Amino acid sequence: MARYEIAFSAQLLPGAQLELVKANLAKLFQADEQRLALLFSGRRIVIKSNLDAAGAEKYRATLERAGALAQVTCIEDEVEEIELTAPPAVAPAPAVTAASTSPAANTPAARLQVAPRDEYMAAFAEVDAPDFGIAPLGDDVQDEQPQMAVPVLDLSQFSLAPPGSDMGEAKKAPAGPPPDISHLKLQD
Repeated sequence: MARYEIAFSAQLLPGAQLELVKANLAKLFQADEQRLALLFSGRRIVIKSNLDAAGAEKYRATLERAGALAQVTCIEDEVEEIELTAPPAVAPAPAVTAASTSPAANTPAARLQVAPRDEYMAAFAEVDAPDFGIAPLGDDVQDEQPQMAVPVLDLSQFSLAPPGSDMGEAKKAPAGPPPDISHLKLQD
């Protein structure tokens, strides 16, 4: 389904007076002087976008009645085609030995090579990004948590109260007597 946009670039219909058109557009858009100055600056201003054909015709006719020449433009839905590159070749993982886990044996991670698909992506061709692979199913990818030292606490000075004891809480004050309302009467 085609979508349209309505634009205005300060062009008037033949025979239309500028001051009358400005007054009509000010009333139509409830615009102040600053917005009117922007509308009549000569630049192309998009008034409404993403309209269907009936809505675009309605806007065009309304602006035409006000004396303004509106431009109706069809917006093409551009679909960007993406070419997928082949996944990087994965070398078999070397066996982990005690010597390779030492900090001196660490080597920098493999780097991802990106082929730009268009001129926009060409700007990111020189980005140095690590090549993060996908872990096999079921692997734990979270870093191992360091073991926390258990603190040594002396709790021998504390004791438990027997079940049902009040633990020294203040007792609630008894409720006062109900108010005397015998003197009150309802009248009809």
